Amino acid sequence: MTLPNTPLWDDARWSALPQLEGAVAADLCVIGLGGSGLSAVLEGLRLGLRVVGIDAGMVAGGAAGRNGGFLLAGAAKFYHELVADLGRDRASAIYRLTIDEITHMTAQTPRAIRRVGSLRIASSSDELEDCALHLDALQQDGFAAEQYAGLEGTGMLIPTDAAFNPLERCRTLAQIALKSGAKLFEQSAALEITGDRVQTARGTIHARHVIVCVDGKLETIFPKLTPRVRTARLQMLGTAPEGSVHLPRPIYARWGYEYWQQLPDGRVTLGGFRDAEIQTEWTTDAAPTNSMQLRLETFLRGTIGVTAPITHRWAASVSYTTDGMPILEQMASGAWAVGAYSGTGNVIGALCGRAAVQLAVTGDSSIAEVLIQR
Repeated sequence: MTLPNTPLWDDARWSALPQLEGAVAADLCVIGLGGSGLSAVLEGLRLGLRVVGIDAGMVAGGAAGRNGGFLLAGAAKFYHELVADLGRDRASAIYRLTIDEITHMTAQTPRAIRRVGSLRIASSSDELEDCALHLDALQQDGFAAEQYAGLEGTGMLIPTDAAFNPLERCRTLAQIALKSGAKLFEQSAALEITGDRVQTARGTIHARHVIVCVDGKLETIFPKLTPRVRTARLQMLGTAPEGSVHLPRPIYARWGYEYWQQLPDGRVTLGGFRDAEIQTEWTTDAAPTNSMQLRLETFLRGTIGVTAPITHRWAASVSYTTDGMPILEQMASGAWAVGAYSGTGNVIGALCGRAAVQLAVTGDSSIAEVLIQR
């Protein structure tokens, strides 16, 4: 039986956290308990703050726990494109920062992460030429990367990247935060954010600092961002263990539109084809569709060669920015907005969560100096 809109990562062993009820006072309120939100929670604890975190659903119930499980260095654009947009110095600083963050994340949650590298596989001669430019730019700046040709196809290998279980990582971070004194609540949507006050259906949080860490639908929380931020649906599927293929590393193909990996137990996850139905996939609806799932299934069987039964089909909302760089800024309400990672938020989102807390509390952040122009 295929589970409805449930990510492969969900093992159903999570014990639900309570809903916020009544009034709570804190130094820091974090809205959104995904990867970036939990990073912000832990940064607040590190700084000695009283921290409250809330989520409209469950911990990592959004894109943070429903993505493809890739930890990729850099930003949304390929490295050579980032160099062209931002200049070599800033692009290399971002790339180095994210490599270091993958190392930090691996030390923080070692059971959830496999430091196996990643493949970018070309689907055309044009993309193969682009891989060469990508590879040359990385090597020129001293980053590890090499040409690749194998059963998966031809392209490039980036050995510093990783694969991970995103839901396991977030749940581990939540448990660490709880044991360190944070108060975390699920099923507690923020209905109103005004200055130092956050209102939910059954409770109120009074906090000196408010950080909103939401990827998908960020522009619905802060309409001011609408010209720069737009929400899309990303769809995936997962299978039972497959013995006829061996995929030791996560794979990006066709300019990153398709992405898949095989877990250590043999199960395969696959996402992609958003551009094939681009108008319908610009949506805040996070339910999988029959037409997109058929595209994924056809690719799974015909191109990857997986014959194992499909056990999971799911979707998630993510936000894209016009320039491919994340949102990390203070809004008119006084709250900080963090999100819109353009499909690659697992690493840079964690950095943004920490940076937002640093900026809110101290006014300074070495992370933010790299990620955003101030």
